[in-house]
Amino acid sequence: MSDWILYLLIAVALAFATSSWWGVRRLKALHVRSAVAGDAYDSGLAQQRVAVVLNPIKARADEARAAIHRACLAAGWEEPVFFETTAEDPGFSQMQAALAGKPDVVLVGGGDGTVRVVAEALAHTDVAMGLIPLGTGNLLARNLDLDVGDLHGNVQTALFGRQRYIDTARMAIENSRTGHYSEHLFLVIAGIGMDAEVLADTNAGLKKAVGWLAYTEAGVRHLPGRRKKVSIVLDGSPEQVRNIRSVLFANCGLVPGGIDFIPQAMIDDGMLDVVVMSPRSAFGWLLMYVKIMFKHSGKLPIMTVYRSTRIVIKCPEPMPTQIDGDTSGEATQLTVQVEPRSLLVRVKGLVPGGAGAAATKPGG
Repeated sequence: MSDWILYLLIAVALAFATSSWWGVRRLKALHVRSAVAGDAYDSGLAQQRVAVVLNPIKARADEARAAIHRACLAAGWEEPVFFETTAEDPGFSQMQAALAGKPDVVLVGGGDGTVRVVAEALAHTDVAMGLIPLGTGNLLARNLDLDVGDLHGNVQTALFGRQRYIDTARMAIENSRTGHYSEHLFLVIAGIGMDAEVLADTNAGLKKAVGWLAYTEAGVRHLPGRRKKVSIVLDGSPEQVRNIRSVLFANCGLVPGGIDFIPQAMIDDGMLDVVVMSPRSAFGWLLMYVKIMFKHSGKLPIMTVYRSTRIVIKCPEPMPTQIDGDTSGEATQLTVQVEPRSLLVRVKGLVPGGAGAAATKPGG
């Protein structure tokens, strides 16, 4: 790699870090999602049975446990029942045990992976999910306008906030080389290509030290690389063949650093925003970066955005995939489908009368 390209990549990384910090402040006031500004209602429950799925290795897990316990006792409810995840089981059996107790709300204290496991069990039910973000990315919490640093405020929202339905999405992964097949629910952004490569190659120690900024270092290292040919079918339309570096499927578009990666992506519109990225060089990545950061409305041939409810992608050779920031294996075919209004979540807006007071759902 020539020196000027290396210097350019370093400059892009520094600019990304600086502008992301600035973006947190600037976009906090500008970013409004219909998922938190619209059709939310009170649960109508004077008493609630509370289950908590908690990742005990997270830094503030003990603090979260104590805050939840105190809040439930102060409201005069039964004691919450806690189910701890393990390295072997990220929450699947814990959710089965939690649902056996017929809870009114399940609180999830952990990172994006734990949130996804809980959401998969609660999708298409009337049991609400409350978020206690304790991870690095906390992608869904950010898109629901929760302050990921305010643990006690999030406990109040999860227990006493309003609630509404949001979309989820499902990605089926097939690998014709190995015969592997799996399906995964995701809530924010899934993808195939370079984004998954970056996640797989992010230094764990650096991530623990600096959080989401660790992805920038891995991203710079993966900017050089060849495009790969895939076929894309959107909602049954004619197949298009593209040379891509990455394809993203966005249920919503706010990512760490306050960056509104896909401003038009709404979490409750019954659609997925599909971003096809095909830059050839570092300069192409720089153009995409400028377009994203400044929300430029002009068309950029190397970054095309479509809206669809069902997407099928086929690859001649296996490509890495990711769901909500976690790697999910290699695929020669992906089928991605939105599931409209399939998950009930707690959002900001305490019940009138204070914590624990009940109100009535409209029409109820």
